[in-house]
Amino acid sequence: MAWTPLFLAARQHARLRGMSLVEILVCVCVLAILAGVAMPSLNGLIERLRADATANTLLNNLALARMTAVSRRSTAVLCPSTDGTSCTRGTDWSAGWVLFLDRDGNRRPDKPDDIVRADIAPVTRHLRLGSSTGRQQVRYLPDGRSAGSNLTISICNARGQLLGSVVVNNAGRARSARPKKPTACPH
Repeated sequence: MAWTPLFLAARQHARLRGMSLVEILVCVCVLAILAGVAMPSLNGLIERLRADATANTLLNNLALARMTAVSRRSTAVLCPSTDGTSCTRGTDWSAGWVLFLDRDGNRRPDKPDDIVRADIAPVTRHLRLGSSTGRQQVRYLPDGRSAGSNLTISICNARGQLLGSVVVNNAGRARSARPKKPTACPH
């Protein structure tokens, strides 16, 4: 059996082959450089995904508010809230919001049963949400219209750049928008 010594020689040669320390260091350096180049664009992607998720959450809550107003034949209000039981004054939606039925028109929940949904701190700490100054709440009438002027909720990063917005028109339609070029946050 002449093939046995060749087989053993091949196995010994295979055992001796490996990577040297220099080759491993070169690979690690190349990976570190590639990771360093990719990291800024990865951070931008994560930021955009957070903004998109926040806009979708707001759009879902606005659709729920409109559906609640129509199905329960009562005015429904979506407003910024820090405690999930009352509206906060001002235009900062970053801490969360509350959806409630406003049967008597006083723009606040009167009973715990009036609260339909409360999202407290649904937004990541990396984003700020602020609405336009003319309107602090979204009110849906029993016919599904949104009373008042148009409302824009801007979604901005910590550096003050506008990443997206949610716009509610008087007809009650909510839509999201994303700026085509870098824009400063409006508030």
